[in-house]
Amino acid sequence: MPKVLVVYASMTGNTEEMAEAIAAGAAEAGAEVVSKEAFDASATELLEYDGIIIGAYTWGDGELPDEFIDFFEEMEGLDLTGKKAAVFGSGDTSYPIYCGAVDTIEEKLKELGADIAAESIKFEYNPSNEELEAGKSVGRQIAGLVAVVG
Repeated sequence: MPKVLVVYASMTGNTEEMAEAIAAGAAEAGAEVVSKEAFDASATELLEYDGIIIGAYTWGDGELPDEFIDFFEEMEGLDLTGKKAAVFGSGDTSYPIYCGAVDTIEEKLKELGADIAAESIKFEYNPSNEELEAGKSVGRQIAGLVAVVG
C-alpha cells in the first residue's frame, strides 16, 4: 500500500482544514495516510513515505510560520529523489507576497530532488468548498502516482 505523509502548520485551523481534505482524498485513493502538525514531525520522516504533501500558512511578508521553521531547516540535506510531492497553504492578499510560504516550501522540495507532481494550492483565509475539493483531488492524485511507483 502506498504511504503518504501530510505535514502542516496551522494557526487558525484553515491550513489544518485543507490538510484534512487532502488526507481524505489520499485515503480514498487507497493510500496509507499519516497527517501531523509540523512541530510533531521530524523531517527525516519524509524519507519513509512515497508521497509528501506539505502545507503552511504564510506569516507576515511571505515568511514561513515560526512553528514550521525547525521542520523546514531539518529538511536540509535530505535526498527526496523519486518522492512525489505537493504543497498547499493559506495567505492574505493584502500582503505584497501572497502565500510566499508555499513557494518557499516548493522550492526546497525541488532542491532536495522531490518531483512536484501536483499544482500547489493557495487559498485566502479559510478554504472554500471548491478549494477543499481541489485539495481532495491533490490527495487522490499523489496517492495514485505513488501507487503506480510503489
